[in-house]
Amino acid sequence: MTSVLRTSQSQSPLILRTLSGEATTPPPLWMMRQAGRYLPEYRALRAEAGSFLDLCYTPRLATEVTLQPIRRFGFDAAILFSDILVVPHALGQELWFAEGEGPRLAPVTTAADLAQLREDLDPDRIGAVLETVAQVRAILPRETALLGFCGAPWTVATYMVAGRGTPDQAPALDLAARDPQLFKAIIDRLVGQSTRYLVSQLQAGADAVQIFDSWAGALIGDEALYRRWCLEPISRIVSGVRAEVPDAKIIGFPKGSSRFYPLFAEESGVDAVGLDQGLGLDDARAVQAIRPVQGNLDPEVLLSGGDGLDRAIDAILEALGGRPHIFNLGHGILPQTPIQHVERLVKRVRGGLG
Repeated sequence: MTSVLRTSQSQSPLILRTLSGEATTPPPLWMMRQAGRYLPEYRALRAEAGSFLDLCYTPRLATEVTLQPIRRFGFDAAILFSDILVVPHALGQELWFAEGEGPRLAPVTTAADLAQLREDLDPDRIGAVLETVAQVRAILPRETALLGFCGAPWTVATYMVAGRGTPDQAPALDLAARDPQLFKAIIDRLVGQSTRYLVSQLQAGADAVQIFDSWAGALIGDEALYRRWCLEPISRIVSGVRAEVPDAKIIGFPKGSSRFYPLFAEESGVDAVGLDQGLGLDDARAVQAIRPVQGNLDPEVLLSGGDGLDRAIDAILEALGGRPHIFNLGHGILPQTPIQHVERLVKRVRGGLG
């Protein structure tokens, strides 16, 4: 494998310039889940670690995984290798990963369940993640941004309540309707501790952070619910982070927000809005008129490759060029994606429309 890790230390990270409102050609580029199963070097380290959580909590291994896609593709940002469920795990909720089935947690569905959790994050578990941040930042060249992240309170709460991922987030919606005080207490715990977690990542060396609300789309049928459980908690995190790190750069990714993307851009306080592939490019431009945007190539198109990939890349560059834009996928890269397709993506984005 040829390494394309850059060595110059003189340039400001391109993504930070975009998050400050600067349009660049070509735009900065990274991919959600860029460190993952589509890379053979990741699969080798995953086997060495023994378990997914051991991989997350071992700084030497998590650092290497974070750097793998930077060495291979030279992306403009590395994103910390970890998981959104580190926060409930560090609050004391039992967490394990079932092979081929995803995360499992001991469900929190009563006030007694919530009372069993910690008020603050376990410093040992979080400390391992922060050590990874520090190690990665020490290795990365200065012009390559390091992104930290957390899950948004709504999305993390859906896992905490259901004990697993669900297709419609019905268990969380049901608890929020039956016992809004308990659900609010879960959200409030997550707001406070996610804020602290992001601040700690920034202090450890992250250049910017992203808040993933992967299940925001479950709330778009009711604006009041969307405001209460998606928009307002994220806005509180943004305000809380900036109270301690005033110049913090924050990307919000409320996947599936559809008609509420402009509302999110106006009111969340984030510096840029991540757009999923379901949002048309005309609507994406409308959001971009409010805030810098990130996205939104369909991961299925990247999987397919070929001329269709080229056309999709060109359409995004043409529609969103001239204003601040971070090129990315509309969700995480699919594990079966050929490496050659990613190489084609990088070359196409950086080569411009010609």
